[in-house]
Parts: sequence; C-alpha cells; structure tokens
Amino acid sequence: MQSERKSLIDFNDTEIAFRDHTNYSLRQAYLLFKVMNNRSLVNLSKHLVDFAFATRLPINGIIKGTIYRHFVGGMSIDDCAKTIDRLAKRNVQSILDYAQEGEESDEVFDATCREVIRTIDFAKNHQSVPFSVFKITGVGRLDLLAKVSARERLTDDEQAEYRRVEERMEAIFKRGHELGVPVMVDAEQTWIQPVLDELVMRLMALYNSEKAIVQNTYQMYRHDSLERLKQHHRMALEGGFKFGLKIVRGAYMEKERERAIEMGYPCLIQPDKASTDRDFDDVIRYMLDHVDSIDLMVATHNEKSSLLLARLIDERGLPRNHPGIYFSQLYGMSDHITYNLSEQGYNVAKYVPYGAVRTMMPYLFRRAEENSSVEGQTSRELKMIHAEIKRRKASLFKFRIH
Repeated sequence: MQSERKSLIDFNDTEIAFRDHTNYSLRQAYLLFKVMNNRSLVNLSKHLVDFAFATRLPINGIIKGTIYRHFVGGMSIDDCAKTIDRLAKRNVQSILDYAQEGEESDEVFDATCREVIRTIDFAKNHQSVPFSVFKITGVGRLDLLAKVSARERLTDDEQAEYRRVEERMEAIFKRGHELGVPVMVDAEQTWIQPVLDELVMRLMALYNSEKAIVQNTYQMYRHDSLERLKQHHRMALEGGFKFGLKIVRGAYMEKERERAIEMGYPCLIQPDKASTDRDFDDVIRYMLDHVDSIDLMVATHNEKSSLLLARLIDERGLPRNHPGIYFSQLYGMSDHITYNLSEQGYNVAKYVPYGAVRTMMPYLFRRAEENSSVEGQTSRELKMIHAEIKRRKASLFKFRIH
C-alpha cells in the first residue's frame, strides 16, 4: 500500500493545489505574480510605495487587497483565525510569524518578545498551530549581536543591553517549555550566527530534555552548515537532550557576498546552487538516519527535495504524520507542494506572517524581490496558476459539450 501511495504524489496536480481558489482569485494571483516576475516593475513599485508612505498617500487599501492579501495571514493573531481554519480544513497546519523588523529600540524588542509569547499561548490552545517562531534580530540589535559574535569588548551599557537580549530569548523558550510548544528561531546573517548558535544550544540543553522545544535553523547555502549541524547534533547526543532544527536553502546570499568583499574575509556562501542542493539533500538523509534523536522541519519550495523527504519517509516505514518530521512552505507560495503533500497525509505547515500593512512591507518586498527573475520561484508559480486556469477552461468546455 505504501508503494502504491508513493506514486500518487504529483506536484503538477493543479486541481488539488488551487482547489480553494475561485476563478476570480486565481486570476488575481496570476496578475500579481506576473508583476512580480518583472524586476523593473518590482523596483519601481518599491519606490512608489516608499514615496506614498512618506507623503501619507492612502495606499493601505490597495496593498491590502493585492500583495498583502496573498502573502499575509492577517493584521493580528486573532485576525489570522480564518486563514488558520481554512488551511486546517486541507490538513495544513500554520506557524504564526510576527514579521516586525527594521526597528531597533528596547521598547520594540520588548513588545516583540511579548508578541512571540502570545503566539506560543495561542499555539497551546490550537492544535493546527504546532510551533512558534521568531528572529533574534526581532529581540536584539543587529550591530550589538555582530559585536558579541566577533568577541569584541563590550561597553558596560552594551553588556547590559546584551543581558536584556538573553532575558528575552530565555523568556520565550521558557514559555514554550511550560506549555510544551516548540519554538523555532530563524537563521540570520553569518556575522551574527555565532552568538545565535551559542544561545540556542545552551537553551536546548536547558529545555530539550524530553521534547525539542528549542529549535535552530540552518541555511544550507553556507558551505559549513552540514558540518556545523552535525557538530551540534553530537553536542545534543553527548548532552542527553533532543536536537530540533529546520533547514532552509537561505535568504541573504547577495548581502553575504557583498559584505565579504567589503570586509575582506572569505565568503561562507556555497560556490554554486548545485552545491547548496547537494548539501540540502544530504542533510535530509542525515536527519532521517537519526530521526530518533532529531525533530526536523524541511522548509523548501523545491520539488525535488520535497519528493526526496517524502520518499525516504515511506521507504523507512515511518508514519507520514510522524510528529518529529515536517514539511513547510511560505503562505501564498508553492501551494502545489503544500496541498499535494497534505493530501497524502504528510505533516505540512505554512509559515503565516502577520502584522499591520506598513509593518509588513519589508517582508513583502523581500518576497517580491527574491522572486523577480525568470529562473526564480515566481515563474514556477505563474506556470502552475496558468496550468490551472487552462485546466478549468478545458473542463468547462468539456462540460458544455456534454
């Protein structure tokens, strides 16, 4: 039966992928990705939106009805309820992601910490929200974290500031531990990852004795990530605690290369995409080899890697809804992967960002910019949406003939 079901996973099944879309919403999505597929239009739109906010032009409604509606779950945790329920009806779980970024004050960091804890409280009472997530740069200043990572001497004020960062991190994971809700901390730029790894591994040792409450993230476009991950796994085994992690391909490649050139140090980014893909898939195999001591999430929009994990789960006789194995994609993207996996009973979760329109703009422009090439994600989205529009037209034509 398992082998028969394996062959049913077809990421080209657009009927399953877009079942929740009306013809109108499908056309709206097509137009949105068509715009995002044009780098010049994306750059122009960014400047126009920045100008509109600076001059207080009333554009919130336009943004909310287009790119915001497609990629964002809502304004607040409660506002995401309809999105969470709709995903749950399709056997897809949600990870609420408070997307505050770009602010660097203790007041904002404290507010973000409280909001992350609210997502943990919410997850405790909602079975379809299995995790919480946050970024360390949401609770601490980037330049300070860079200084700590570089082992530079801190002033007295900076030492006090860093203690507040540690306290926020500890408060978040302590709440996760109290309620039994796993919390993932997203990866960051390489120059602040050392302090993040150090904090996370210390908190894993404190809170992961029975369950992987504290979970790290590894960007596989770094050529050292595979060995770093294995080293951290060994530390967990030796320390007698559960290792929790998420793998992604990565999000800061251009920034990383520019900084390495500017600062004159060897870049940690892989030499090419093939190397990233190789390490990403090797990590999937490694994690499945050690599934008894690792809770894992494979966050990817890559069909090949998703099929690899699905195949290994089946080949090793693991339940498709194994509590320690998750697939994940961003809300509004790669529905052909998400829903075809969920249809077959695998654990799949969407990252569902939320926040006010203006707060969400850095996140939304990042989605647009990273997908504005012919080779990028947007072209795949366009291809899938166009295929579904054609399928519906053909189905309607066939119905009328009969």
